[in-house]
Amino acid sequence: MQKWYHIFQRSTGLSPYVWVVFYILPFYFVFRSSTMYHALSGIVMIVGFFVCYLLAFSSKNGLVYFWTSLQISFSVAMTLMFGYVYFSLFSAFFIGNIQRRAGFVTLYTINLVTTLTAVYFGYLHANPVLIQQAPFVFVCLIAAILLPVTTYNRNKSELLQGELNDANKRISELVKLEERQRIARDLHDTLGQKLALIGLKSDLVAKLIRQNPGRAEAEIDDVRQTARNVLKELRELVTQMRGTHVEDEIFRLRQILMAADIEFTLTGDPKLANTSLLNENVACMCLKEAVTNVVKHSRATACAIDIEQTPAELRIRVRDNGVGLGSGTSFHRGNGLRGMKERLEFVNGSLEIASREGMELVIKVPNNLIQAKGEAQL
Repeated sequence: MQKWYHIFQRSTGLSPYVWVVFYILPFYFVFRSSTMYHALSGIVMIVGFFVCYLLAFSSKNGLVYFWTSLQISFSVAMTLMFGYVYFSLFSAFFIGNIQRRAGFVTLYTINLVTTLTAVYFGYLHANPVLIQQAPFVFVCLIAAILLPVTTYNRNKSELLQGELNDANKRISELVKLEERQRIARDLHDTLGQKLALIGLKSDLVAKLIRQNPGRAEAEIDDVRQTARNVLKELRELVTQMRGTHVEDEIFRLRQILMAADIEFTLTGDPKLANTSLLNENVACMCLKEAVTNVVKHSRATACAIDIEQTPAELRIRVRDNGVGLGSGTSFHRGNGLRGMKERLEFVNGSLEIASREGMELVIKVPNNLIQAKGEAQL
């Protein structure tokens, strides 16, 4: 929470040292007064103005306009009696912070008219202080005209920007919620009924396996086919949720290799025409892992990627001129290569490894998903 003694410095947005001058100046004008009565009156008005200024910042609703009106009154009195017109700057800034348009326009007009009138009467009565400080008075009047408007517009802009940021966050949350709901619906519609069917048929097989083995075998075949369909639909659903293309991955890998000061060479067309999106995703993950190994472990100065597309499969060869494998045992245990093999086995792909004057990986991925033998025997 803002402390009362920070109101001027933090609320004005100007340097606090500049405002300290305005705190001190009125006393200078007052003490130059000829009579003790005028000096006491000036001190009372200075204290009254700053009290009203503090109360205006901490008040709400109608009290804001009341304390602001008193500020304007003290400012006019200080101008007429002592030629001190600079209190109008404080009032001008405060009025610019009023959010209600009607209140802002009303107080802005009152402050401007009263300030101009007070200065006019000061010059009309040949106030020596105003005459001596004519250039500063003129600058003060310009500030009294422009400061409330600029402050009001800036606050409105910040308010609108805050509302826009809140709206964007809300939209982002709604998008995430909608995406979760969509995924939940897709999973329910895609898997729920078929998994329930598998459960029911499994219970039926358990009852028929002794009573009617032939029918039980037929039910097992249905369960097997349903399980394959569920797996296929699940893979398609995952593919729709997240898809990465080899062409995009090559662009990112080129930047990584350039940053690592490794010469990059590409052969073949990275834009795939026949490979399914799921298999392309797996190829991208393996390609990323392979290049990461080149950057981190190979100490190579050059890396080449060769992409070959055939009617049946996609082949990606990654070669470097680094230190090679070392030992085969450590090779299979480290560097994420085990994970690459597991990913490729998921789509019936393969990984070939060689170490000849560096390291060579050959990633093979079928264009279309083929059921593995293990899946066919479910």
